[in-house]
Amino acid sequence: MPYLRAFGHHLPARTITNADLETRTGRAAASIEKSSGILDRRYAAEDETVADLGLAAANACLQAANLTAPDIGLILFSSGSAERAFPGPASQLAAKLGLTTTPAIDIPVASAGSLIALAFAADLAPRYGNILIVASEIMSRRISDADPDTAILFGDGAGACIVSPNQGFLKIADVSLSTDGNYAEALKLDHHGAIQMKGLDVIVQASRKIPRSIEDLLTKNNLKPTDVGVYLMHQANVNLIRKVATALSVPDFEARFFRNIQHYGNTSSASLLIAASEWHAANPTPPTTPIVFAAFGAGFNWGSILTLPS
Repeated sequence: MPYLRAFGHHLPARTITNADLETRTGRAAASIEKSSGILDRRYAAEDETVADLGLAAANACLQAANLTAPDIGLILFSSGSAERAFPGPASQLAAKLGLTTTPAIDIPVASAGSLIALAFAADLAPRYGNILIVASEIMSRRISDADPDTAILFGDGAGACIVSPNQGFLKIADVSLSTDGNYAEALKLDHHGAIQMKGLDVIVQASRKIPRSIEDLLTKNNLKPTDVGVYLMHQANVNLIRKVATALSVPDFEARFFRNIQHYGNTSSASLLIAASEWHAANPTPPTTPIVFAAFGAGFNWGSILTLPS
C-alpha cells in the first residue's frame, strides 16, 4: 500500500491585496472577499518560471522527507499555466534537480492535476519507488482585468508531495477519479489567451460532483463523512468548500475543512498541495483519523482520495 511521505510548498514574495485589484478591475475589495473568501494572493516575479516555483517546493519536500533528488524514481508535474506547450516544466524540473535519466511527466490539468498525480502515484509507486509530485502555477499571467470575475480569484504558488511505496504518515487507501467532457468549454485557457471561466457552471457542477465522489468513495470503504477528521480540498472558493461541507452534513466546518484561500487565492492545481503542506506543518502529530483529499478542475475532471493513518 503506498504512503504519503512528505509535503512542501513555496509562495512568491509579492502580495496582491483586494485593494490592489479594486484599483485594477473596479471590483470593490469588500465584494471580492464576500464572493470568494480571498483577502490576498501572491504573484510571481517577472523572471520566475513555473519550473522555478516548482523547484523551490520540491526542495522543501525533499528536505522534509530526508531524501535527495537521486532517491526519486519518477516525477509527475502538474501545471495548467506553463510558459509553453512543450516541452513542459517536468523535464525542466528534472534538469534543475540534476537528474538526467529519471522519467518526468507533465499533467497539464488546471485545478485537478495534483489530485490526478496523487492517484497515478498511488498505482506507480510499487514500480518506481519514491515519486515526487509537483504542482506549480503562475496564473497571474493568464488572467485579464477585463474579466474581473476571474481576475480576482487567481494567485501563484507551488506545492509538492512524495508518495513512497513503503514509508509515510498516511496510507493511500482508495482513489476515485472522474471526467465529464461535456463541460470542457466552461473552464479553458487557449494558447496565447486568458483564462475563460463560466463561474456558475463551475460552482454548480463542483458542488454536486465533489460531495458525490467523496460519499461514494467513503461508502465503498465502509466509512461515513463524519468519520473523516480533515478534508483537504482544492482551494477554489470558500463558498464552494462550505457547500461541500453542507452537502456531506459534516459538522465542525472550521475544524474539519482546512482553508488557506484567504491568503493565497486560487492557485489552481498547486492549491491542494499547498493546503496539505500547511496543514501538515501545523499538525505534525501522526493522524489518528481518515483524511480525504478532493479537487475539481478543467475538463471537467474531479475526484477524491481516501488516506488512513499509518
